[in-house]
Amino acid sequence: MQWCLPFSFPDVENKIRHSEAIYLNGSCFTTHMGRYSSQAGFRVAQNTHGVVFNPLSICRSVQDIILQKQYCPEELFQLNEYWHSWNHHSDYSALESAESLHLMNQQILRHHAFLKEARCAIFTLGSAFAYFHLQKGIYVSNNHRAPHDWFRKDLLEVDVIRKALEEMCEALKTFNPQLQIYFTISPVRHVRDGVIENNRSKARLIEAVHQLKEVYYFPAYEIVTDELRDYRFYDADKVHPNFEATQYVWERFKWACIDAADFPLMEEMEQLNRAARHQAKDVRSEAHQAFKQNQLNRCISLESQFPYLDLSDLKKQFRHDTSL
Repeated sequence: MQWCLPFSFPDVENKIRHSEAIYLNGSCFTTHMGRYSSQAGFRVAQNTHGVVFNPLSICRSVQDIILQKQYCPEELFQLNEYWHSWNHHSDYSALESAESLHLMNQQILRHHAFLKEARCAIFTLGSAFAYFHLQKGIYVSNNHRAPHDWFRKDLLEVDVIRKALEEMCEALKTFNPQLQIYFTISPVRHVRDGVIENNRSKARLIEAVHQLKEVYYFPAYEIVTDELRDYRFYDADKVHPNFEATQYVWERFKWACIDAADFPLMEEMEQLNRAARHQAKDVRSEAHQAFKQNQLNRCISLESQFPYLDLSDLKKQFRHDTSL
């Protein structure tokens, strides 16, 4: 008996190789794909401005990266003790403005260099709703729990979204001609907007992306909502896909977008990352010391075979509690 309706979609034409860097930006679903990519050994950078949901904020984030924008104190504001930026997630907020600026500006500089060399960029659009700051006259990336009457909530038109994404793609291709651009729509349901409103929002994002040229659309939204299609694949809030769902989406992404020749190396890296998370009953035992030494040797061997790999963090973990 068939319990779901699987569907097929085209593979990407030029698949990602393990030696190539991946940049990700967008909604909270981005963090899941970034984590799986990182655990598989890819070089990954993600969410330069933190988690952002609406397409205009994603486009502005990319513009900041390309132009190497450096934020100044006048661009921050203080609310509930913390200093914030309207263009950043609260992960970049701090009690001291200098600390917040340092976090923002260093991340932009790091990601500028990374994106210049990256092979692919994956953008996950979360919502077509955006908050317009009435006094500032701008769409914000995060309202930082400011009073609601400071903002106007807009459902962006398809043409507005498409135009912004087109301009972003053109800028990226000029900045890094080798870059392959992927789009996906987050399967996270924004039910605070309302169920009907969430569906209208997702529909506008999907339509806008499908009007773009020379990009690859990966159907994460459709995989979760149409192929899995069951609340058992959601967390307790019935909004966020759970581990099984995100793992399934990652597997579909792997087969559609990554060169199968690199699957064995990816599995090796995933095993090493699982080993690093292993918690021994007693770290002083000879068995545990032998286990860590074995994992360390695997890291050293992989680095010699694949010079682009940097396993220094893993080696540091496996050296801990050993005589090395």
